This record gives sequence, C-alpha cells and structure tokens, in this order.
Amino acid sequence: MTGNIAMSRGAAGRDASSRRSERGPTEYADRLLGILISGRGSNMAAILDRIGDGRLEARAAIVISNEPEAPGLRLARARGVPVLVLDHRGRSREEHDRRMAAALDEKGVDLVCLAGYMRILSPWFVGRYRGRILNVHPSLLPAFPGREAVKDALAHGVRVTGCTVHLVDAGVDTGPIVLQAAVEVLDGDTVDSLAARILEQEHRLYGEAIHLFFSGAIRVTGRRAVIDRRRPGP
Repeated sequence: MTGNIAMSRGAAGRDASSRRSERGPTEYADRLLGILISGRGSNMAAILDRIGDGRLEARAAIVISNEPEAPGLRLARARGVPVLVLDHRGRSREEHDRRMAAALDEKGVDLVCLAGYMRILSPWFVGRYRGRILNVHPSLLPAFPGREAVKDALAHGVRVTGCTVHLVDAGVDTGPIVLQAAVEVLDGDTVDSLAARILEQEHRLYGEAIHLFFSGAIRVTGRRAVIDRRRPGP
C-alpha cells in the first residue's frame, strides 16, 4: 500500500453512497459494518455489544460466514443482525469473494471487519475494499503472523506478546498497523490461558480501531497508519 490515504466514513465510494440515499434516513447509515466470521465470533460479539450499549456509533449491516455451522451465526441472529452463509467449498477464491462483495455492496457496507475469518482474501477483494478492511491478530505484528500466533509466541519464549488491529493488504497479516496492545507472558501460561488474556485486549482494541476509522483519524503513509487523535469523534 503506497501513497497517502485518508480513512474516513466518506471512503466507502459512490456505490455505497447511492444505496444509502435509496434507503432513506437510517441510524448510522454512513457507518455500516460488514463482519466476516468462520467460527465462534467472539470479536464479532464484542463489536455488537459495543454498538448495543452505545460505546460504538455504528451499525452492523450484515454478518457473513463461510462456514455453515459457525457458532457466531447464532450470536448474530440473537442480536437481530442479518446473516448470510456463503460456503466457499467448490468455488475459486475470487469467485467466493465476489459473492461476498455483492452481499456487502447490497447492504452499502462502509467497513469490512474480519472477526475470526479463517480464509485469505483474494487480491481482487482486497483491491475493491482497499483501506476499508480491518483485521485483529493475536500477536504484536510483525512478530508471529499466521494461524498459530499464540503457540508460536510461547514456543519462542517471548516475555511479552499481545494483539494487533491492522488494515488488510494483499499479504498475510502484513497491512499497516492501526493499534496494538501488549500482554505479558506468564511463566505458567498455556496456549489457552495466554490466548484468553490476549482475547480480552482484542475485544477492547477492535472497537477503538473501528471508532478511529469512522472518525477519519487514520491516515496511511506508505506502510504506516498514522493516528490523529486530535480529530473529534463524530
């Protein structure tokens, strides 16, 4: 990702804007989230809880899962969020991603949030939503990318690990870093105990990053995401 890019609620583009005008007045109609999940959806639930109690001014327009039996689907339905299952099996990566994009665009989504979505996105999808995809990862990137981040951190004997919210680019866990939180590794930690403490920070950090996005406070310069915390929230 090169050049200077300002991330804001106006970054969604003409397609989403025209769909909003067709919908008419809607609460947080310019702050619509599309959340992608593959499993239990704990980060998704944390986002929805923040929206529900007023700590995050946004609206979840749709939750999409590539796994038909993902437990997170039940959580989303219970909170009244529209859900869609798009099984990726039997389709190419880009074909699957184009189906997701059609659903996201139909809802006028402004920001795509990966919340335990366990598939690599196609270059086509990343390009279409460039600067509008967030992911949370359970390590202090660039250390320990990939699926086994917590296990790898323990195996390497690090004393501090944590989590990262980053913008998504064409690589795996390589996009510009928005926020990070450190978590101490205790001598008696297991993968499960360490992952649980990291997850607490993920829940906190993700909501803050979404707020920063919609506040227009994130600016990408080269590989760096610069945060302007002086900008007032909406």
